Amino acid sequence: MCRLFGFRSVIQSQVHRSLVAADNALAVQSEAHRDGWGVAYYVADAPHLIKGTSPAVEDTIFAKVSGVVASETVLAHLRLATGGAVNILNAHPFQFGRWVFAHNGKIIGWPQGRDRLIRDVAPNLRRYILGDTDSEVIFYLFLTALSRRVDLHRRGTPIADVHAALGETVQLVRDRCDLPDAEEKALLSVIVTDGHCMVAARGGKPLCFSTYKRRCLDRDDCPFLDVACEAPTEDGHVNHLIITSEELQGDNVWLELEDGEVVGVDFRMMLHRGRLGGDIAVVGAA
Repeated sequence: MCRLFGFRSVIQSQVHRSLVAADNALAVQSEAHRDGWGVAYYVADAPHLIKGTSPAVEDTIFAKVSGVVASETVLAHLRLATGGAVNILNAHPFQFGRWVFAHNGKIIGWPQGRDRLIRDVAPNLRRYILGDTDSEVIFYLFLTALSRRVDLHRRGTPIADVHAALGETVQLVRDRCDLPDAEEKALLSVIVTDGHCMVAARGGKPLCFSTYKRRCLDRDDCPFLDVACEAPTEDGHVNHLIITSEELQGDNVWLELEDGEVVGVDFRMMLHRGRLGGDIAVVGAA
């Protein structure tokens, strides 16, 4: 399947090590996930999106982008196509306005559910579906669900609304596509962000996350050094959140999400955990 990488921090940071330099960086992982790549990053609140259709490890543009990107928010994706042509339109992440989305998984019952799901997308959003992947339709289903709760173009979307819209979207896809007696179910692991809030949900494909390091290499110089940088948060506040399909080598301490579990940070960098279809709450809250 595909590979996901999400990064949210209180300071602009380079993600070159995670994307290129680490022994199991995304570029290395692209040797087995060769059907395109995409990197989204935010500058002055606006998402910038760059994609390619060749394997990231062989693409000089991926190496160049990874070497210069410094942002508080980054979302990257490596594609291993399970449906849809290998082209720019089908490469992740997908973007609409300030929202960016990436998916890892396969919708087993997509052929029989596709037309109904497309009709479930709000008409004012449906016309922006340009590719032919299940992932892009899932993104616009999420935006449809979210638009019933908030203004998609306004800053400060509550994480509870993002969580609820993701839960509604996943349930709708399962209702439309999962065959009652089939052992295989839709695989729906996703990351979504508007540059401030970032939320990930594990739905059948592995996801892990990190909010602190054993020891920060920049601890002697960083003006934002906090107890939460080198230990689990006690009050919910974190200085960074990294979400990946597999643990990246280095000093980060990793936790694996359970199937159906959600993790994310709001615009205040408060860490939340919960379950799809259930509640979400600040970590450490009474």
